[in-house]
Amino acid sequence: MDTALQRQPTTFTGELYIAFELGDKSWKLSLSDAVRAPSRHTVTAGDTEAVLNVITKAKGRCQLPTEARIRSCYEAGRDGFWLHRWLTEQGIHNLVVDSASIEVNRRARRA
Repeated sequence: MDTALQRQPTTFTGELYIAFELGDKSWKLSLSDAVRAPSRHTVTAGDTEAVLNVITKAKGRCQLPTEARIRSCYEAGRDGFWLHRWLTEQGIHNLVVDSASIEVNRRARRA
Protein backbone atom coordinates (compact mmCIF):
# COMPACT_ATOMS: atom_id res chain seq x y z
CA MET A 1 0.00 0.00 0.00
CA ASP A 2 1.34 3.44 -0.93
CA THR A 3 1.10 6.20 1.65
CA ALA A 4 1.76 9.91 1.36
CA LEU A 5 3.83 11.76 3.92
CA GLN A 6 2.42 14.95 5.40
CA ARG A 7 3.28 18.10 3.49
CA GLN A 8 4.66 16.06 0.61
CA PRO A 9 3.23 16.50 -2.88
CA THR A 10 1.11 13.61 -4.11
CA THR A 11 0.76 12.56 -7.70
CA PHE A 12 -2.24 10.74 -9.07
CA THR A 13 -1.49 8.06 -11.62
CA GLY A 14 -4.09 9.32 -14.07
CA GLU A 15 -6.02 6.12 -14.65
CA LEU A 16 -9.64 5.75 -15.72
CA TYR A 17 -11.77 3.15 -13.93
CA ILE A 18 -14.87 1.62 -15.50
CA ALA A 19 -17.52 -0.62 -13.95
CA PHE A 20 -19.92 -2.34 -16.32
CA GLU A 21 -23.41 -3.56 -15.47
CA LEU A 22 -24.31 -5.81 -18.37
CA GLY A 23 -27.97 -6.24 -19.20
CA ASP A 24 -29.90 -7.95 -21.95
CA LYS A 25 -30.76 -4.75 -23.84
CA SER A 26 -28.44 -2.15 -22.35
CA TRP A 27 -25.15 -1.76 -20.52
CA LYS A 28 -24.64 0.75 -17.73
CA LEU A 29 -21.15 2.17 -17.31
CA SER A 30 -19.75 4.08 -14.36
CA LEU A 31 -16.48 5.87 -15.08
CA SER A 32 -14.14 7.75 -12.76
CA ASP A 33 -10.52 8.70 -12.24
CA ALA A 34 -10.83 8.08 -8.44
CA VAL A 35 -10.73 11.84 -7.90
CA ARG A 36 -14.03 13.02 -9.37
CA ALA A 37 -17.46 11.52 -8.79
CA PRO A 38 -18.27 8.79 -11.29
CA SER A 39 -20.20 9.61 -14.44
CA ARG A 40 -22.88 7.17 -15.48
CA HIS A 41 -23.81 6.28 -19.03
CA THR A 42 -26.15 3.78 -20.68
CA VAL A 43 -25.36 2.23 -24.06
CA THR A 44 -27.07 -0.41 -26.15
CA ALA A 45 -25.86 -3.90 -25.24
CA GLY A 46 -22.96 -4.93 -27.46
CA ASP A 47 -22.38 -1.45 -28.91
CA THR A 48 -18.60 -1.33 -28.61
CA GLU A 49 -18.37 1.91 -30.60
CA ALA A 50 -20.59 3.63 -28.03
CA VAL A 51 -18.36 2.26 -25.24
CA LEU A 52 -15.31 3.82 -26.90
CA ASN A 53 -17.14 7.15 -27.27
CA VAL A 54 -18.07 7.13 -23.56
CA ILE A 55 -14.44 6.39 -22.64
CA THR A 56 -13.20 9.28 -24.78
CA LYS A 57 -15.69 11.67 -23.16
CA ALA A 58 -14.75 10.44 -19.67
CA LYS A 59 -11.05 11.01 -20.33
CA GLY A 60 -11.86 14.56 -21.39
CA ARG A 61 -14.03 15.18 -18.32
CA CYS A 62 -11.30 13.82 -16.04
CA GLN A 63 -8.62 15.74 -17.96
CA LEU A 64 -6.68 12.55 -18.64
CA PRO A 65 -4.31 12.16 -21.59
CA THR A 66 -5.46 9.93 -24.44
CA GLU A 67 -2.80 7.36 -23.50
CA ALA A 68 -3.98 7.13 -19.85
CA ARG A 69 -4.32 3.58 -18.56
CA ILE A 70 -7.86 2.18 -18.30
CA ARG A 71 -9.02 -0.47 -15.84
CA SER A 72 -12.44 -2.07 -16.02
CA CYS A 73 -14.47 -4.83 -14.45
CA TYR A 74 -17.78 -6.58 -14.85
CA GLU A 75 -19.61 -9.54 -13.39
CA ALA A 76 -19.33 -12.78 -15.35
CA GLY A 77 -22.62 -13.67 -16.95
CA ARG A 78 -24.57 -13.71 -20.15
CA ASP A 79 -22.07 -11.84 -22.30
CA GLY A 80 -19.34 -14.37 -21.62
CA PHE A 81 -15.75 -13.56 -22.42
CA TRP A 82 -16.03 -11.93 -25.83
CA LEU A 83 -16.29 -8.57 -24.07
CA HIS A 84 -13.16 -9.33 -22.02
CA ARG A 85 -11.24 -10.21 -25.20
CA TRP A 86 -12.46 -7.04 -26.93
CA LEU A 87 -11.53 -4.80 -23.96
CA THR A 88 -8.10 -6.41 -23.79
CA GLU A 89 -7.60 -5.81 -27.53
CA GLN A 90 -8.34 -2.11 -26.89
CA GLY A 91 -5.51 -2.01 -24.34
CA ILE A 92 -7.87 -1.97 -21.36
CA HIS A 93 -6.91 -3.98 -18.27
CA ASN A 94 -10.10 -5.90 -17.45
CA LEU A 95 -11.24 -8.12 -14.60
CA VAL A 96 -14.17 -10.50 -14.88
CA VAL A 97 -15.69 -11.09 -11.45
CA ASP A 98 -17.43 -14.36 -10.59
CA SER A 99 -20.08 -13.30 -8.08
CA ALA A 100 -20.19 -16.80 -6.57
CA SER A 101 -16.56 -16.45 -5.51
CA ILE A 102 -17.11 -13.28 -3.46
CA GLU A 103 -17.07 -14.07 0.24
CA VAL A 104 -20.17 -12.95 2.12
CA ASN A 105 -21.37 -13.36 5.69
CA ARG A 106 -23.77 -16.33 5.42
CA ARG A 107 -25.27 -15.68 8.86
CA ALA A 108 -26.57 -12.32 7.70
CA ARG A 109 -28.73 -14.09 5.08
CA ARG A 110 -30.54 -16.30 7.57
CA ALA A 111 -33.88 -15.19 8.99
